[in-house]
Amino acid sequence: MIPTVELNNGVEIPVVGLGTSQMKTPAETVEVIKTALKVGYRLIDTATMYGNEEPVGTGIRESGISREEIIVTPKLWPDDFGEPEAAFAASLARLGLDYVDIYLVHWPRGYTPSVWKALEGFVKDGRAKTIGISNFSIEETEDLLSYCEIPPALNQVQFNPFCYDAALLEYAKSKNIVLQAYRPLTRGERIGDEAIAALAKKYGKSPAQILIRWNLEHGVAAIPKSTHEDRLRENLDVFDFSLAAEDVRALDALAVV
Repeated sequence: MIPTVELNNGVEIPVVGLGTSQMKTPAETVEVIKTALKVGYRLIDTATMYGNEEPVGTGIRESGISREEIIVTPKLWPDDFGEPEAAFAASLARLGLDYVDIYLVHWPRGYTPSVWKALEGFVKDGRAKTIGISNFSIEETEDLLSYCEIPPALNQVQFNPFCYDAALLEYAKSKNIVLQAYRPLTRGERIGDEAIAALAKKYGKSPAQILIRWNLEHGVAAIPKSTHEDRLRENLDVFDFSLAAEDVRALDALAVV
């Protein structure tokens, strides 16, 4: 069972979920979703921009797992800010769902308050349990909080030791907004770093597990992407150890931002 974190609206979500960006084919996506749910994942992240909502929905239905057990997170792309209702309805149709668990504003580019008001309407009519943001800065979040009726429960951002924004993390905590990390494994680009390799050896874990655990030590949820069953399982095997405080600080120091 994956540990959960409680959002500011009382909804609980797994601290590790599955990212689905840049999966190769619809058929592959369906099989990955089914496999991920089989091995224990209960949060599936997707987006209109990924072009995979339909196979994600198919994988969920074919998995045999009860819909109520799965947290599904699609996103509103900036090109659709002019007609958020139509975009949301289209996402639901592609997913084949009556509701989603979390609906995010994908990027703040071109964002206006009317967009958030539309999302609040989706919560009020029951088609979205939770609403949140993605890639929002402190200033952009602060502006949103100045007028929203329903505050964002989650901000999904790129977060790993090489992209570590301590100020954003502390701000989010102060506002009771959960940070959720995309690219927690750096898309594999920095996973071979010497400091990470040394900690992997120290703890008897893989570099990917060290990176995911680093997020968890900071109170950040994570949505690593993988298409292989062994790695899907590996990415969930991060709850039987903790990183020492000095090791967390050593990874923090890798940040280049």
